[in-house]
Amino acid sequence: MSVATTGLDRIAAAFAGHGKRAAMMPYLMGGYPDLKVSTEAGLAAADAGADLIELGVPFSDPLADGPVIHAAATEALGVGVTLHGVLGVCEQLAGRLPVVLMVYTNVVLTTGPERFALRAASAGASGLIVPDLPHDEAGEVRAACDAEGLALVPLVAPTSTPERIAEIGPGARGFVYTVSVTGVTGERSDMAPGLVDTVARVRAATEAPVAVGFGISTPDQARTVADIADGVVVGSRLVRAAGEGGAEAVGELVGEFATALR
Repeated sequence: MSVATTGLDRIAAAFAGHGKRAAMMPYLMGGYPDLKVSTEAGLAAADAGADLIELGVPFSDPLADGPVIHAAATEALGVGVTLHGVLGVCEQLAGRLPVVLMVYTNVVLTTGPERFALRAASAGASGLIVPDLPHDEAGEVRAACDAEGLALVPLVAPTSTPERIAEIGPGARGFVYTVSVTGVTGERSDMAPGLVDTVARVRAATEAPVAVGFGISTPDQARTVADIADGVVVGSRLVRAAGEGGAEAVGELVGEFATALR
């Protein structure tokens, strides 16, 4: 059996071998409510059936995030969580499953793209998602990730034009993160009516797996998304659970979502 040796390899293996209708992809905020609990929550998620974890790096102005994740980032920063601390969480989780860091451009550029990619890879990360980095300005960060075997995962939104999707799709690394709604992250009662069309347009432009996130907050919603996507990202609901009930609550919820995807 071949061994996945790079972050790109590990992501590909996770999508190929999850054994569900779609990969279960929890998002957790690194350092929320503290570094210890966020590590325990990630391990509980792995035990409960997660296939890949998106680990947020707290930032003071998270433009893509709704109130739950924004508040978690603010609390993490308030108790002194740093990039170094989150990379420590990453290192502890990466032995169990691929970890993709969700990080804002300013953090990457302040560190320097090459140094950031090296630090992320050294901590066991498999990739980065940089939600406020436009595709046509991502060349330097993408090259730095490529050099370390990391996936710089692109995002596509419902408002992305056919031309932009055609630019993003062919060279996508890891997977394409397809945003289900126009707006920020957060729990929603209904799925976006245009999601099927959005995913179809992305699939037509790429050979990479297609994961859907933003607004998925119940197992029934996850089951519906699994009809059209290769991966299901659940964020705000799990971040809220981490704050309210710690690792045990996260593990229970991930188990419910994973069961819905089998």
